[in-house]
Amino acid sequence: MVLIAQAPAVTATEGGEIFAPLLPAVRRFLMKRAPADDVDDLLQDVALRMHTRGPQGDILNPEGYVFQVAQSVLADRARRDAVRQRSRHVTMEESDHPVEVRSPERVMLGREQWSRLVAAVGDLPERTRQAFVLHRFEEMNYAAIARHMGISVSAVEKHIMKAIRLLAATLER
Repeated sequence: MVLIAQAPAVTATEGGEIFAPLLPAVRRFLMKRAPADDVDDLLQDVALRMHTRGPQGDILNPEGYVFQVAQSVLADRARRDAVRQRSRHVTMEESDHPVEVRSPERVMLGREQWSRLVAAVGDLPERTRQAFVLHRFEEMNYAAIARHMGISVSAVEKHIMKAIRLLAATLER
């Protein structure tokens, strides 16, 4: 206790010069306690806290203080990760979600399929086409379609199912 009282104190204005040489040691400290991918972020948090520390009195043990700040940053990160359930996150790899290339062949096949679908909708029986268009394109619910067409909700369901069956069969060809 006597040694601490006799040690020269470091003021906040001198802090940058005192703490900068300690950052490599803090990096090693963090490397032992955190994933390697997080060390740079954690070290930056430590440096930021040291930099933004206002004049709150003298620091008698700068080495101990900077490691206490590092431990505090680790604890804060652990609490934040627990709240956000970081351990349950999965990285998004391109192999998991491949991007499809728009080749001229694929564009042509898509246009042909679209043309077949439009023609198939036109070939549907009148009432079936009307129910399907009102539901899929006008976004009406079955009850509203039934009122509009003067039929039962059950009949609307049958017309829509018939349309979906006929259109799916057209697209499979």
